[in-house]
Amino acid sequence: MVGDNEFLVGAQWPRRHSFLGPRTRTSHDPMLFVECCRQAGLLVSHCVLDVPLNFHIMSHSKTFAVKAEGFRTTDRPVDVVLHVSHRDVRRRGKSLTATMDFDCYRDGLHIASSSERWSSVSSATYRRLRGDHFAATPFQAEKLPTVDPALVGRERPEDVLLAETPLRNVWALQFDPDHPVLFDHPVDHVPGMVMLEGVRQAALVMVGDPRALPVRSEFDFASYVEFDEPCLIIADEDPPAREGTRVVSVTLQQDGSTVATGMMEMLLP
Repeated sequence: MVGDNEFLVGAQWPRRHSFLGPRTRTSHDPMLFVECCRQAGLLVSHCVLDVPLNFHIMSHSKTFAVKAEGFRTTDRPVDVVLHVSHRDVRRRGKSLTATMDFDCYRDGLHIASSSERWSSVSSATYRRLRGDHFAATPFQAEKLPTVDPALVGRERPEDVLLAETPLRNVWALQFDPDHPVLFDHPVDHVPGMVMLEGVRQAALVMVGDPRALPVRSEFDFASYVEFDEPCLIIADEDPPAREGTRVVSVTLQQDGSTVATGMMEMLLP
């Protein structure tokens, strides 16, 4: 703890991760930083903000930005420090809503930042919110043929999250319910990290280079993505934000409703 609302969390990125890279021979996967923030946020919410362990966390928005040079690989694991702070905390009984900010440092240098707005709800409230979907499992999802793994920088078909559709620049979110990383614990809806990885893969197809790195993203989440209906990823390319990058905007739709919107900026090699 470094202040009333500020905390330091240490983390280590492995030399190799079975799903999160390194994405290239020279760079760690920026999505590893995003997952690192997710875990650190849960730690702080339970240990500092007193969110009960049986409460559920719902994400409303998420942003991140990374400096690609800070993600270089070495011949050993990388130690990083996350500076975590929270603001705009609103409590209602044991439930709360807050914004959590993350700044990542490697060898004392700032290499990435992220921010997330989220709420916590009790198990009883969550059960009411989920209704008939409370006991849903990923095995309810329709099995669809995926795109060529090489298009999204993957070697294993089970790591590909895009299925072809008849529409241009539109894919259906596809996943392996037995995936040891994406579904490492029971869930009743599609996890946020699965959605973001699906978006990343769509962006890779859009820019036409599976080596591209996601260096900036902004997303708003409107509702859960369920297992019993296809979720469409609708992509469009925006004007580049800076030299050497391409920007892809994305809408996720399910059953005719928008469940998430956002953008991802990809750095070309």
